[in-house]
Amino acid sequence: MARPELLEQIYTIVDQIPAGRVTTYGRIAAMTEGATPRMVGSAMRHLPDGHELPWHRVIAASLKLADHGGAARQHQKLRDEGVAFDAKGRVPAHLVWPD
Repeated sequence: MARPELLEQIYTIVDQIPAGRVTTYGRIAAMTEGATPRMVGSAMRHLPDGHELPWHRVIAASLKLADHGGAARQHQKLRDEGVAFDAKGRVPAHLVWPD
């Protein structure tokens, strides 16, 4: 698991992702002071109970949802925000945040 200060940076960035937009594990990692995409994924898997972070807006660099137990819920939450997926299950590149 990432150091507490890196977790705080990751969570702060995730909290800023606007509704209807997504970003990648790698983009979040690049905005921190030393996190890796894998650390970001781990941070998303281990969110504390009762959090209100928009974890569902963090996706793989392929612009597809990662294959995990919450993928169906993540897909629905994104669709509820107006995110459309193409025939291959990818999010359109113009929805990636930040621009």
